[in-house]
Amino acid sequence: MRQLIVNADDFGFTRDVNAGIIQAHTSGILTATTLMANGAAFDDAIALARQHPTLDVGCHLVLIGGRSLLDGRDLPASVAQLLTAIVRRRLNPYAELRPQVERILTSGVVALHLDTHKHTHLFPPVLEAVARISQEFGIPWVRRPMDLPRSAGEAPLSKRMVSHCFSTLRGRFHRVLSEHGCRTTDHFAGFQLTGRYHAAQLAALIRSLPEGSTEFMCHPGICTGELRSAPTRLKESRAAELAALVSPEVRTALDETKVRLTRYAHLR
Repeated sequence: MRQLIVNADDFGFTRDVNAGIIQAHTSGILTATTLMANGAAFDDAIALARQHPTLDVGCHLVLIGGRSLLDGRDLPASVAQLLTAIVRRRLNPYAELRPQVERILTSGVVALHLDTHKHTHLFPPVLEAVARISQEFGIPWVRRPMDLPRSAGEAPLSKRMVSHCFSTLRGRFHRVLSEHGCRTTDHFAGFQLTGRYHAAQLAALIRSLPEGSTEFMCHPGICTGELRSAPTRLKESRAAELAALVSPEVRTALDETKVRLTRYAHLR
């Protein structure tokens, strides 16, 4: 059996991103999303989640960008700044992330899965914190951000090199998760495609999926003035991803290959 979870990052980032995620769910193949507790549109996302109970909502844990829920200060603006802050003990990943999960759960979300903004849980101190939080709060599913090789397509060399570096961390990554009772899907895709795919590329990926469960990471949105003024490199590309997720071509690929869309609550 081939099972596919289509999971959108950045729920709660802006209202137009929220709207795009909901459209991708109601009119397309999106089955899940992860929520930013420090997002500017957090309250809007919670209201939308309550209106759409079939959307599987998890936690998108943020250590880069936005403000800390712990003390209100600005979080590091880049991966390099984050690593420096951790090494110099100016930032404790567990202390930063725990309040984010608490805010999401207190809002009424029943979270079964979590991931991190910019895949920061690939770094050992963040991974330890995320695995600990997963175990403490009973949130069993954690993203494994090691891309399927066949999902690269025409990805730039830099993207392919970063993806290869991610894969070298696989052994320790899974060992830490296993020690804390965390679960992952069998496969992951989307890193090398982010911001650069249309319906044809997504349909081709679906047709090539291996046996087992796969999480496909995506970033749909509706690009209005709110998103254009937000601090993100993904702007117009979010509208292109949304168009792919709702396209008949992609739905046909699912039907012809008998790949089953699912959500974390139903994953076997």
